[in-house]
Amino acid sequence: MVLTGAAAAEPLHIGFGTHKPPYVFEGEARGLEYDLVAAAAREAGFTLHAHYAPMERLHLALRRGDLDGIATTNPRSGIPAHYSATYIHYHNAAVALSSRGYRISSIDDLAGYSVSTFQRARYLLGPQFQAMAAANPRYREEAQQINRNRLLYSGRVEVVVGDPRILAYFNREVAGQVDTHQALTWYQVLPATPYSVGFRLDKQRARFDRGLAAIRASGEYLRIEQRYADY
Repeated sequence: MVLTGAAAAEPLHIGFGTHKPPYVFEGEARGLEYDLVAAAAREAGFTLHAHYAPMERLHLALRRGDLDGIATTNPRSGIPAHYSATYIHYHNAAVALSSRGYRISSIDDLAGYSVSTFQRARYLLGPQFQAMAAANPRYREEAQQINRNRLLYSGRVEVVVGDPRILAYFNREVAGQVDTHQALTWYQVLPATPYSVGFRLDKQRARFDRGLAAIRASGEYLRIEQRYADY
């Protein structure tokens, strides 16, 4: 049940990463991930205020106390916080132009290639990925996720790591700049990545978790997923 009275108007300032459809449509108050966080927060009696920035800046803002919490993070982030229950999984994978004919069967194999991925992936994707990133002088992270599409199709990097749904969405936005009709090969070398909201205050985390449990139980969580099934 949604809380009423003064608690219902309590603002909750949450940081989201920059534009990454279908998970977050920056500035539009929508997206699979945005909608899930907003629904759980609303059920917990919060009024959500979204702030958008690259992930490195968001983690710094949380550490400084400028935000109540940030989305798309987890306890591996390296930032002390009170982490919520998992509210979403991303299914990140490695991808390269098929014409290159790479043989990639493990995360360790990525050390031999130039790799572009999203900010803080070196922490969020686990210790094996972090070790690869630290040992790879050609590893880079992008503040704007659309840049990975440009780098991949132009051949300026050999391998991109990211969620296929995000890569597929951005193809329509870079189609006039690079040849997006080139065949791709996906390498499923990473496990699904669980994401939480990292909060400054544990009492806010506890309320959010109760809201998240409530939208799962009511079926709202599933209805939100179904809205984005065609992306």
